[in-house]
Amino acid sequence: MKRVLAIFMIVVATVVLPATVKASGDNQEEINPQEIIFHHLGDAYGWEVPFSHEYRIPLPIIVNDNAGKWHVFSSARLSEGGTFADGGAEYKIATGGDYSGKVVQVLADGSEYRPCDISITKDVCALFIASLLVAWMAFALVRFYKKNGMKAPRRGMGAAEMLVDFIYTGVLKDSLKEKAPKYAGYLLTVFFLIFFMNLLGLIVIFPGGANLTGNIAVTLVLAVCTFVITNVKGNKHYWKDIFWPDVPLWLKFPLPIMPLIEVFGMFTKPAALCIRLFANMMGGHMIVIVLTLLIFIFAKFGAAVLSVTTVVSMAFSLFMLLLDVLISFIQAYVFTMLSTLFISLAVCGGGEEEKKVTA
Repeated sequence: MKRVLAIFMIVVATVVLPATVKASGDNQEEINPQEIIFHHLGDAYGWEVPFSHEYRIPLPIIVNDNAGKWHVFSSARLSEGGTFADGGAEYKIATGGDYSGKVVQVLADGSEYRPCDISITKDVCALFIASLLVAWMAFALVRFYKKNGMKAPRRGMGAAEMLVDFIYTGVLKDSLKEKAPKYAGYLLTVFFLIFFMNLLGLIVIFPGGANLTGNIAVTLVLAVCTFVITNVKGNKHYWKDIFWPDVPLWLKFPLPIMPLIEVFGMFTKPAALCIRLFANMMGGHMIVIVLTLLIFIFAKFGAAVLSVTTVVSMAFSLFMLLLDVLISFIQAYVFTMLSTLFISLAVCGGGEEEKKVTA
């Protein structure tokens, strides 16, 4: 531990601190923390090269113009503040207004038109990468067991098998009982997809750096999937408890007070799944960025203050990143556990009553 701390202090003193002092001296512009935070947490049409805001890995832009024609071109064509003409349509990235940061079409009168945009942005590309990693892990485990039978895997495959067994045995089987195999495919996929997305978001360089679970659109889709499965597969007892719960009659007739509350609860459950994952992962990334920005904010107070701030900020940033690794697992586990509970209440409810009636 002492060696690690010594190496950390040497790196800060010899590399980070001189670079920070030079950057703060060369750039006299005021730092806008809000703009920097939303820039790093938001989506983009290119993947930034590490330690550089000038160069980006281009991604394909796919848009449908106002005439109904599709256009496909590289995001490298759209330099900052510049325009690109393709097939009679002129495009640029809006720098202000309602479409700020989005690709817009510049019409003949100079106005901006927001086309149908299905571009492969940084978040979309990162989602493909996370999905491929989940598929690669799953198929690798399948190939291993086909080849080696019941022999336990080691190293990376052993860790993956341990996580699969931990989630299936400790979460799915305890709640869903004999119906666990039916929903294991979805729930295990959700767990590993969220876990890999969280870990990729902690990596600075490509293929990491995309804040997927800090994007409410991604967490909303995952929550909607749980909502659809819960309500499509819900049995008669599940729907009876919603529209005719076991409460005093005056609470459900003539005013359907409890049924309305239960129906409202159907939508609050996936909303809680969505917001919990989004807020926790967004908050973790934001804390690290704010701690890093403190270095540049306190740079104007002199080298002594800057030195102390740099060491403290980097130490806390490193601690938060290590903590985020644990949170990445916890949030994936919590989302999977709650999804399992919601599904089990919908598909397993009423079983004990049916057994008693049969007996």
